[in-house]
Amino acid sequence: MDGQVRRYDVTALVIGANGYLGSHVTRQLVADGQDVRVMVRAGANTIGIDDLDAARFVGDIWDDGVLREAMTGCDVVYYCVVDARGWLRDPAPLFRTNVEGTRNVLEIASEKGIAASLKCFVFTSSYVTVGRKRGRTATEDDVVFDGGELSPTTRLRGVTPYVRSRVQAENLVMEYARDRGLPAVAMCVSTTYGAGDWGRTPHGAIIAGAAFGKLPFVMSGIELEAVGIDDAARALILAAEKGRVGERYLISEKMISNADVVRIAAEAAGVPAPGRSMALPVSYAMAAIGSMKARLKGTDERMSLESLRLMRAEAPLDCGKANRELGWQPRPVEESIREAARFWVSLRQAKHQSRQSG
Repeated sequence: MDGQVRRYDVTALVIGANGYLGSHVTRQLVADGQDVRVMVRAGANTIGIDDLDAARFVGDIWDDGVLREAMTGCDVVYYCVVDARGWLRDPAPLFRTNVEGTRNVLEIASEKGIAASLKCFVFTSSYVTVGRKRGRTATEDDVVFDGGELSPTTRLRGVTPYVRSRVQAENLVMEYARDRGLPAVAMCVSTTYGAGDWGRTPHGAIIAGAAFGKLPFVMSGIELEAVGIDDAARALILAAEKGRVGERYLISEKMISNADVVRIAAEAAGVPAPGRSMALPVSYAMAAIGSMKARLKGTDERMSLESLRLMRAEAPLDCGKANRELGWQPRPVEESIREAARFWVSLRQAKHQSRQSG
């Protein structure tokens, strides 16, 4: 892969290695020949890493003993844990995992016995922490302030609890880098597409629906910054090698419409793309119904006004900093969308063959 770094004398730990991005980071580290450790929750689906040669530590981000054991002697820690359920009616779990859980891991990483060997703490953040405004291109200098003086390019009005939790988590990492000497970098990763989405992420589900010909329509007026999952993983590994402590890096390949994602996936799977589209006002009406249902029934509705606002809060990103400082050169995200579609098709074919042979 272009830009691949090979380090044979590095001990690396991936926390959240069973997740979508974490599994791809782990796979590339093993391929690079690094001494790899992984930390996963008990009972987690680890199919994405089960074939890899990596020392496994079982525990969650609140298990201080396992964290210390896993991190001791590590050169690099990749933190790939996030609760991305932005549709939750009660956002408390988001803040517990994304903020307080991150704080707990940072505390352990800052302990003398662990910090002595730690050369880089690579934190998986999100591009939602970047202040974006329609009509301008955002950079790492555009931030979303959680209270206090507002950014000149960002308003807090309309910021969802999910976004707020990600902003607070990233701010914590930068605080530990600034005040505690933690050698941390924050990677602001956009929407990821590609193969190996064993947990069926929400954006992966859209590609699966397109590849199976089951999407009744496409939501129009939706554009997302996107990047291939393998390229995002490579960016994190490059950051451990070349990233500057206390800096954040935008990781995205381009902005692409939801309609194009669906079309590319359908073509790769050899099925027709949906012929109908849902106009944006209709999407808002459906989202409003979802929000009302959540309030009345106490349920978590994935289609809500908050989730739609998150999809609509888009503006182009300038990822030149990652290109210049890390030497990161991503492939066109269209290639990763095709790989994702073929992944879902192959999974379905394997299931059919298994049923027939069984």
